[in-house]
This record gives sequence, structure tokens and C-alpha cells, in this order.
Amino acid sequence: MEHVPPPAEELALLDRELSHLDARRAQLLQRRAWLVQALHASARPGPVGVGTAFAPPARASGPHFTSRAPSGHGAQNVLLALGGLLLAVAAIAFTLFSWGAMGIGGRSAVLATVTGAALAAPVLLRRSGLRATAEALGAFGLVLTLLDAYALHAVALPGTDGTAFAAVASAALAALWAAYGLTPGRPVLPVPAAVVAGQLPLVLGCSAAGAPALVFGWALLVTAVLDSVIAVRALRSGRTGVRVTALVCLAVTGSGALLLALARSLGAGGPVPALAPGALLVVVGAAALLAVRGAPAGSATACGLVGGLAAVAGTGGVVRAALPPEWAVVAYLPAAIALLTVPQVRSAARVLPAGAPGRGPAAAVAAVVGGSLLWAAPWVAVVLTGPLSAATRVWAGAPDGLRAALGAPVGWSWTMAAPVTLAVVAALGAAVHRWAGEPAGAGGATAPTGARDYLTRWRGAAPVAVPALAGGALLVTAAVVDVPYAVGAVVETLLVAGALELLVRTVRGPAGSAAGSAALGCALAGAVSVAALSLASEGATYAVVGALTALFAATAIRLPDRPARSVAACAAVLGGIALTVAAVGSLGLSASRGAPLLLAGPAVTVLLGGVLRRRPVAVPVELTGAFGALVAVGPAVTDAASLALVLGLSGVLATGAAVRPERRKVAGGLALVLFVLASWVRLAASEVAAPEAYTLPVTVPALVVGVLRRRRDPEASSWTAYGAGLTVTLAPSLLTAWGDPGWTRPLLLGLAALVVTLAGARGRLQAPLLLGGGVLALLGLHELAPYVVQVVGALPRWLVPAAAGVLLLAVGATYEKRLRDARRMREALGRLR
Repeated sequence: MEHVPPPAEELALLDRELSHLDARRAQLLQRRAWLVQALHASARPGPVGVGTAFAPPARASGPHFTSRAPSGHGAQNVLLALGGLLLAVAAIAFTLFSWGAMGIGGRSAVLATVTGAALAAPVLLRRSGLRATAEALGAFGLVLTLLDAYALHAVALPGTDGTAFAAVASAALAALWAAYGLTPGRPVLPVPAAVVAGQLPLVLGCSAAGAPALVFGWALLVTAVLDSVIAVRALRSGRTGVRVTALVCLAVTGSGALLLALARSLGAGGPVPALAPGALLVVVGAAALLAVRGAPAGSATACGLVGGLAAVAGTGGVVRAALPPEWAVVAYLPAAIALLTVPQVRSAARVLPAGAPGRGPAAAVAAVVGGSLLWAAPWVAVVLTGPLSAATRVWAGAPDGLRAALGAPVGWSWTMAAPVTLAVVAALGAAVHRWAGEPAGAGGATAPTGARDYLTRWRGAAPVAVPALAGGALLVTAAVVDVPYAVGAVVETLLVAGALELLVRTVRGPAGSAAGSAALGCALAGAVSVAALSLASEGATYAVVGALTALFAATAIRLPDRPARSVAACAAVLGGIALTVAAVGSLGLSASRGAPLLLAGPAVTVLLGGVLRRRPVAVPVELTGAFGALVAVGPAVTDAASLALVLGLSGVLATGAAVRPERRKVAGGLALVLFVLASWVRLAASEVAAPEAYTLPVTVPALVVGVLRRRRDPEASSWTAYGAGLTVTLAPSLLTAWGDPGWTRPLLLGLAALVVTLAGARGRLQAPLLLGGGVLALLGLHELAPYVVQVVGALPRWLVPAAAGVLLLAVGATYEKRLRDARRMREALGRLR
């Protein structure tokens, strides 16, 4: 019975429809429950509550509108806020426009009466329980005091300096508002307003006196200290609004003082001008560090971080001003190290416990060290990648110094501080590693449970990180000093050897994965760099690449069966391939004639594969050897005879690998393909016009062997039995027939392909069916091509795209049917052997 659509698709369609019906039923049940709840609620007295668990779903049928009346407190607050705003606007308008029409007595009376009433009324209102009304009138009273101060300056003291008067007025208003906040009932707004007003007196006073920039910084610092005192007292008394306001003001004023002092310190032209801003930075840092102990955990870390950075910037800024510009980064490292000697900071650097007093300063030290590394790391990258730019000048002659071999135009005077920075950071890392190894409780610190993992990771990574930094310092030093070329190559090779030794030692450690990956990465980067560096001289190439090959091979032998071992083994194989390429170059052979010699590396990997057998490292090694075979094919492409020889030898190597059972399936098929390609290329190179004379003697025995194989093993694939034998003759004959103007060869080849196709169909064999059918199709296309060209040339140009469009529409309209047909064809082919 023919199902349209097929049963599987129809079943999936039914399942989707049933799931949609279930979802719709659940939606209707939810709507019904809500309606029942609404009816029951309407039968009871009181408002109908709609915000229940039976609220209508978002996709309920029909629109549903919910109106919610504002609560009494919300409406009251809105009205009071609007009333206070209107009163403030009226007072401002009166002061600006109607003030001049009254005499001095009237003015004083109005001010005293309105301000006194606005400030006294809230006290009575709070006693009556009307706190919201009292807060609104209290805010209006605060605005009136500002207007009183403005009116006082405009009428009574018009000749005084505006900035100085503003400083005095802000101090007086801050005191008045703070006192008003202590009245019975404790109003909420006056004390935060007093804190805000208290930020202005010192800054405005400095502005009125024309003080220098650093005096502004000291004024901001004193204001920040007062804000911190207010925040601590508010925290103890539980006044959240006052504490939040004080903390915001503290952040603004403290940041202002810090940034102003930092700008003056960076702009100082000598150590003496840098002393004053440095002192301000140190005091800011000390104040922040003192605030650590009384602050919560998160705020304590932030205060410690700011304090540590300020102290480092203050002390390091004086040293920086006394040094040349290229040494500016190094100037801040001693200050960071000095900060790290503090016991609390040192203990935090060991364990970083949450909320520890030294966590913030330790983070500041880490920030300074990280910044210095970011500055110094590019110089190491220049030394490592510099040889790559000069790698095109192979064996052009060894230069005199290392800088010439790098080929990178760099201002080397600016790099003198980089190795010092790297060495200092390496020493600091070693010291922290030693501190991390102290027993619990040493140095006044105890490692909590959450910090033990950090300690373990650091102790595993430090033995790699510290030598890597020291090696980078040594590399940059060699470039700065401009050591001889040979010395530079030896130094970098020794560094690679050291990185590989670290890899072997750390791969079994507690953090072996991360530390081993870092060591392996350093070794590979150094190996690529020094290998490119050695290309300047023939002798250096053999010495360096040979040493690298031996080092990576020895490392692969010493490592356990882990990914690092496979990487080291592949690097050793690549080194051997590079040595083979160098040997071909030394022999003076052309690329095509020397290509077969490049198969020496793949031959070694085939032998190694037989030794390693099923170990995890065997597959990467053999794949690297296969890459070496591809390298050998590249130079031989220009000469067909050499290419045929390389392909044939590669087939021999693949046959050698196919001897092993675990490689027989892949390597055997690859060997057949390589032998067939080699025969085709050899025939083309010999300009053979009748390839059948050479291919049929191979095809017949191959097909006989295939028949015997199928009789012995009926489950064997037809591609394994007949694929290679048929391809050996059909493919070269097809290529020859494609350019043959006669009709004899295409006719005979077509008959042979027809026989092969019919044999494959009768025997349900996939390989003969597809190969014979493909050859028939291509032959038919070749024979019809001239007539198709003539017909297309005679037709209008618009007819071809129109026909293509119609075809696409037809295929699209019957897409599902075509898809099913393609699926059936694929399944039918899959059932063939």
C-alpha cells in the first residue's frame, strides 16, 4: 500500500496536532478556572480581586482590561510632592520678581515669617502623625533657607565676593540643616541635605582665595574624610539615607582628590615638584587603608585597592620623575614590592581570603605588576616574531649581531627597561610562591578552605611562570645588548630546552594540565622563533633544527601518554621533515628531483607506527608523516615523472602501514588510490595515446582477485573488490576519449561501461553500477555537447534562463516528492554491496 505522505511523516504530523490540542485544552481550563473565581468573588461583598493565582492567561480570547486604583499612601505622596513643588516655585518667583517692591522691614518680616512657619509646622505635623505632610513642608523650608541666603547676599551684602559668601553660606546651611534634622520626629531629608551642602565650603573657600591646584586636592581630601566619619556614624545609628548620601559624596570628593594629585604627579618635571602631589597621594592612600577595617567586606576591598594604588602612585611618582622616560614603568614596581612587605598584604597575597584586610592592597599590587607586564610583553613578542620577517632570506649569510637577524626596526633604547621589569616580576613571583608554601598560620595568616585551591593552582603554575618571565628577560637583554648571532641562537635554543624540561617536571604536578600547557606553549613559540632565526645560515639551520628535533623527541619519550606527548612527538617529526628539506637544498637538487627524498620522514613515521602500535601517540605521529608526504608532492607537481614516482612511493608507504590490522582499512584504500594516481600520471607523462594496453593487464588480474575475495568473503564491499581494478582502466580511457575526435574509442568505452553497469545492477554491486553509470553519463555528455552548443546558439538568449526558471518552479512544487525519491534512491544504493 502506497502512503502519501509516508507513515513516518504522517505519524509525526499527528503527534504535533495532538500536542497543539493538549495545549489549547490547558489554556481553556485555565480561563474557565479564572472565570469561576471571578464569579465567586463578585457574589461576595467588597472589591473583586483580580490579582490572584487564577489570573487570565496572556493569550486569552478577547481583550481583557484591568483597572487598579492607586493606594491611599501613593496618592497622598503624589499630592504632597506636587504641593511642595508649587510652593517652592511660588517662593522662587516671589524672591526674583516681587522682592524689590517691598522695604527692608517688610522683606525681613516676610522671610522670618514664612521660613519660621515652614520649619516649625513639620514638628507639629509629625506629632499628629502626618509624617508625609511634614516631610513635604520640611523640604519647602529647606528651599526657603536657600532663598534667604540668596536674598541676604543680594540686599544686605551686595558688595561681598560671591564665591566667599557661597562658602560661608553653605557651611551655615549645612550646620542649620543638620541641627534641624535632630528636632523631635527626626525628619528624613535635612541631614542628607546637610551632607551635600557640607561638600562645598572648603572647595569654594579655596576658589575664593585663588589657591593652587594641590590645595584643592587637600580640601577635597579633608571633605572626603569628613564624609567617611559621617558614613560610619550613620551606619551605627541605622540611618540608611544619610549613609548612602555620605558614601556617594565620599566617592566623588575622594576620586577628585586622587585624580587631581595623580595628574600633578604625572606632569611633574623632576623629583622635587613631584614631592607635593606624591605626599597628597600617600595621604589619600593612607586614609583609604585606614577605612578598610571599619568598612564592610566589599567596600573594604575597594578601599584597599584604591589605597594601595594611591600609595604606589605617590611614592613611585617621585622615583619616576628622577628617571628617564623609558624607565617610568620600572619606577612603580619598588613601591608595589614595598607595599607587599606589609604583613596583612603579604598574607592576603598568599591566600586572598574573602574580607581580609589586605585583600584590596594585594589586588593593587597585582594591578601594578600586571600593568608592568603588559608594557614589557610586547618587547618579548618583538624578539620572538622578529626572525619570521627575515625568514624569506634563507641561507643569505649569518649577520653580525642578533638585532640584524631580527629584522625589526625598533627603538632599542626604549627596551632597556623591559628586561629589568620582567626580572623583577619573576623575582616577585618566586617570593610569592615561597610565601604560598609557608604552613598555615605563618606570617599571621591562615589559609581558609576556599583559598586552598588557589594556593594549589599557583604553586603548580609558578614553576612555569617564573622561569618564563626570566627567559623573556634574558631574550630581550640579548637583543638590547646585541649579542653575536651565534650566541643569540644558542641562548634561545637553551631556553627551549629549559621549557621542555619544565614540561616534563610539571606534567605530573597538582596543576599539571595548566602548567604543562603553558610550558609546552613557551617551548613551541621558542622553537618556531629560533628555527626561523637559524635560516640565515646553513650551518645554523642544521645545528638548531637538529637540536630541536632531538629535544622534542627526548621529551616525547620521557612524557606519559598525554596530549603533550603527542604534540612533542609531532614537533620532532616536523623537525625531521625540515632537516630533510634542508638536505635536499644542500645537495643542490631541483625541487622536482629532490621531492622523492622528502619521503624519508614519512617512511620513518611508518616504522614508528609499527613500534607504537595502538598507543595514543601513534595516530598523531603518522598523520604528521602524511603531512610530510604532502610536502613531498608539492615540489613534484611541476614534473609529471617525479610526481608519479612520489605518488608510487607514497603508495608503498601506505601499503606498509596497511600491514597492521588497525590501519588496514584506511591505509589499504589510500594505497590503492595512490597507486592508481601514480599509474595515471605515469601514462600522461609518457604521452600514451592508447592507455588500455597498459591498464587492461592490471585490470584483469585485479578483477580476478576481487572475484576470489568476494567468494571467500561475501560480506566484502564491491569497492574493495572491484573499485581499484575498474578505475585503473575506465578513468584513463575516459580522459583519452574526451579528447579523441574519432568514434571508435567512445563506442567501445561506452559498450564496456554499459556491460559494467548491467553487471553491477544484476549483481546488486554498488561500485560497478556507479562507475559504469558515471562513465556512460560523461560519455553521453561529451557526445551531445557540440549539438547542445549549436542549439543554444540558435535559440534566443532569454530562453535559457526562462527554462531554468520553469525547471526550478517545477522542482520546488514537487519538492517533497523529489526528496522522497532521492531518499529512496539513497536507501537503494545503500543496500548494494
